[in-house]
Amino acid sequence: MAKKDDLRREARERLKAEREAEVRRARLRGRLVVGGSVVAVLALAVGVGVYAASAPGNSGESEAGGKPFVRPAHTSGKDGAVVPYGRADAKHTLTMWLDPRCPYCAGAEQGLGKTFKEQADAGTYRIEYRFATFLDGALGGKGSKRALNALGAAVNESPEKFMDYLQVLYANHPAEEKDDKFGSTATLLELADQVPGLRTPAFNKAVKELTYMPWVDRVGQAFYESGEKGTPAVYLDGRKLEVSSGDGIKSITVDAWRKLVDDTLKS
Repeated sequence: MAKKDDLRREARERLKAEREAEVRRARLRGRLVVGGSVVAVLALAVGVGVYAASAPGNSGESEAGGKPFVRPAHTSGKDGAVVPYGRADAKHTLTMWLDPRCPYCAGAEQGLGKTFKEQADAGTYRIEYRFATFLDGALGGKGSKRALNALGAAVNESPEKFMDYLQVLYANHPAEEKDDKFGSTATLLELADQVPGLRTPAFNKAVKELTYMPWVDRVGQAFYESGEKGTPAVYLDGRKLEVSSGDGIKSITVDAWRKLVDDTLKS
């Protein structure tokens, strides 16, 4: 009987180790699957509640408090959950789902961000940025939400300053996913110095006082309601495009992206 108990215990330990390894792999990919095997593994392996798309509290502790809902200027869609960039007369739409703490999102923006902007400026497509904040809940911390609050303050200034600030944040992304670098107000303000004209009194106040945090919560909730599984997720006119190269967090090359866009628009 003792031998059978030992075998059962060893089997349970192996299963637990496999589940924990899968959780680590999922986190390293910067993706947390909503509804499915990885969610179940997370709940079983580390003893936390199931990550539910309908539960906004799972995206991290809210700092909205009793603040009134303020929608940043230059946003669109329900509750201003979409941040558009580019020419209003563009015939095509590039939809991008990003989490500010996601390393794969950083890889996409570092490799292709300038090209996204260039093509949007040329009218190839109009970009609709949509955001998730699930990594605060998955890893602990405040960086996803606080960075998004700062991005809301930037787009309130102008779409151009939003775009520049977005690229600055991802260019200075923490090397480790667990590093809550963007949870620091001082860091977000220091990085804003790299965008000419962004550090207005209104921007500084919004970042320091978390003015747009109620908006951040609604933007994060829109991610859950969308049914998206993780970030980055990129769609051109509703057709999903892969921007990750498969080599760490690196994106595909600029030439590969341009060809992908051309082929998609021609098909």
